[in-house]
Amino acid sequence: MGDEPWLRGPLEDVHPLVAPTLHAYAQAREDLAFWTGGLTDEQIWLRPYGLAPVGFQLRHIAGSVERLTTYLRDEQLTAEQLAAMKHEMDPGLGRCALLAAIDDALRQSEQVIRALDPAVLTDSRSVGRKRLPTTVMGLVVHLAEHTQRHVGELIVTTKLARDAQTGRTRPNPG
Repeated sequence: MGDEPWLRGPLEDVHPLVAPTLHAYAQAREDLAFWTGGLTDEQIWLRPYGLAPVGFQLRHIAGSVERLTTYLRDEQLTAEQLAAMKHEMDPGLGRCALLAAIDDALRQSEQVIRALDPAVLTDSRSVGRKRLPTTVMGLVVHLAEHTQRHVGELIVTTKLARDAQTGRTRPNPG
């Protein structure tokens, strides 16, 4: 991997206060593709040392980005979103399908973030059933930090899942 996305220069037509989240999304895509490269479906759903599986991390990243973006649009979660959240740990989908779901969630979130008028960054938003208070900017920042937190957890879990079956902790080269 070359320079990290945040070192590749400013994003065209993106306000500099929200650009870091889009850079974090680009970094997440690259890290997820790299670290999950070569994992089998069994490794995706393996729970080394009782940790949440790689598959959960992938599914949770996609779902949480979708949910947080819903709040960013000043909407509440749908029954479908709430139901999906309860099944993030359920084994099932393979690497390609999970990465595609993340890419879709990130693209939709990017569209919302790119369309933000900088004048609304301090506008109020509420999160969850309790309607906890935050702001547009608070959600934009949390989208980046929450995504990256789970990418980090995924990296550790991929190393342990690989080591448990192959004795290697890094993806196969090339």
